[in-house]
Amino acid sequence: MTLKKSLFAFLCSSILCLSACSSSDSVNSAGDNGGEGGGGGGGNGGTPSDVPLSPSANAAATQGLYDTWKGFHYVNMATESSYYASIAGDFGSVFGAYDGSSVGRVIWSTQNTGYYKQRCVVQGSTDPGMKFRGCTVSEGIGYGMLISYFQGDDAVFNSLWNYTKAERAYYQTKLMPWITYTFHYETIDGSSATDADLDIATSLILMSRRTGNQEYLNDALTFINAIWDTEVNPSTLLLYSGNTSMWTGANPTYNLSYFAPAALRLFAEVDGAHDWNGVINNMYAYMKQVQANGTGVFPDWSDAAGVAANPPNQSAGTSEKDYTWYTFNKESVRIPWRIAWDYYWNKSQDAADVLNKLNAFIVEKSGGDPNSAALGTSYSWNTSLGPDKPANAVAVQWLGAWCLTGIAGNSGWLQACTDAFNAQPMQTSGSSYFPNILQMMFSQLLNGKYIRQ
Repeated sequence: MTLKKSLFAFLCSSILCLSACSSSDSVNSAGDNGGEGGGGGGGNGGTPSDVPLSPSANAAATQGLYDTWKGFHYVNMATESSYYASIAGDFGSVFGAYDGSSVGRVIWSTQNTGYYKQRCVVQGSTDPGMKFRGCTVSEGIGYGMLISYFQGDDAVFNSLWNYTKAERAYYQTKLMPWITYTFHYETIDGSSATDADLDIATSLILMSRRTGNQEYLNDALTFINAIWDTEVNPSTLLLYSGNTSMWTGANPTYNLSYFAPAALRLFAEVDGAHDWNGVINNMYAYMKQVQANGTGVFPDWSDAAGVAANPPNQSAGTSEKDYTWYTFNKESVRIPWRIAWDYYWNKSQDAADVLNKLNAFIVEKSGGDPNSAALGTSYSWNTSLGPDKPANAVAVQWLGAWCLTGIAGNSGWLQACTDAFNAQPMQTSGSSYFPNILQMMFSQLLNGKYIRQ
């Protein structure tokens, strides 16, 4: 997701390296703290939710998706050094504290047009397929840490964490820069995206509980304190979309797909100094206001009055024909996952209210058939702003999102939709970063991998 378009101007004059763990739970090398696959469920020693999923939920299907996703979208520095041999000699400028296998990144989609062509294309790549995949977004790192945590792949988890530590030290920031360049020292934009910061902190809390390693929690608290200081509106306790004046000004534009109530409940458990429960309550009240103001779905972006709004970063289109801000689209498609996660772990009535209204909407549109083409439409929050946007096919992330709306009470829908979702293979390409990563996370929740510590 494109969050910023301003070029981050400064280059740090020195490189600060955060220490790696020195205990027996060291996270400084790729092989520590466990291996690949498995885990995720009982192997992580957590407590399953008593909220029922589909009786056909299939953790093996999720593992198959993970193997595909990891093989195509994850890379460690050692491997990438061979792809980008012409610049690999400079990787040590940022990542010199780590060997090549102990630091990794989630590769962003192909960027071969527009502003990011100059920033993300690596000239002289030995692999033509990698030439246009030189950037990483913080969102992908946060998702990747959650995915690898729930999948029990500690090696990948720790390598992504090491990536955040090195980049934050280089940019001299407490939050993850929203876009970075391979493993190279070239800076792009050091401002933050709130959803990524929430997800990284959440994964670190969960890992600290499973392993007992205090360093995970210490770093989670670094994120949590900085999120409170720079990404929470102090007057309304609503979550800003980022930490720059673009998002924190007098009339903020909010992104409800950044609201992660299950994460914020964990924050409240480990950080008593800030009113995270106030954030949860105010965000749910705002979310319900936005939902009630429209057709029942959420727009991608909304303003302080709870009305769909075009964001200032132009990520929702630059002309009327391609506007997405007023529709249930590439941003808001993540809302059912975040709210279903809260219901699955906490049985939140607020979560049930939001999900049941979404579910009633799609059941009516589809005639109760999760195989209906109606699931592929980007529905308008208010048709006076613009029409629904039908699609030629149902994207897998749309299917998964609509499946998750059934978790709070529509068991028949949940089962039929989970069956349809699990039948979808993962289709990888240079531009499939977003659908693949959402398919992965939605599959983990639908198939019982979200075990709580």
